[in-house]
Amino acid sequence: MRVLGIDPGSETLGWGVVEGSGSKYTSLAFGTVRSKSRDAFSKRLMGIYAGVAEVIDAHSPDVLSIEEAFYATNVSVAMKLGQVRGVVLLLAEQRGLAIAEYAPRLIKQTVVGYGNAEKHQVGEMVRILLGLRTVPTPHDAADALATAICHFHHAGAAARILKQSL
Repeated sequence: MRVLGIDPGSETLGWGVVEGSGSKYTSLAFGTVRSKSRDAFSKRLMGIYAGVAEVIDAHSPDVLSIEEAFYATNVSVAMKLGQVRGVVLLLAEQRGLAIAEYAPRLIKQTVVGYGNAEKHQVGEMVRILLGLRTVPTPHDAADALATAICHFHHAGAAARILKQSL
């Protein structure tokens, strides 16, 4: 299984592609899609769409694993994040990818063991779990890899539960 993890952001969207099964996986690639804050928001959304489409075309993932929207004190930020998520979800549907959404706390809990983990803790655990020499940078890419890792753990558990119930 090949999973594209996404850490949505309107200025910097992190992405990471992880391949494997169960709790055995490796990183294939990671990076970011950056937008210029001075561009019209609609133009930024178009750039995000094109950037994520490029990643999907290059790496042919089976699943999109994306961070769910979280409560933000700034309504405008929350709405923009929702629009970014919508663009990515639409693209995944158009390309026929399975979609999995995970809460930020669940991702941190799964990868670090603590739902309130800090960015550097997530990055270090991603480095360890994927056997990388250095922590992936920027942190948006590390967070996207963590989102993909989270899917491997939870999809594997769901498959085992389904298998036992049959």
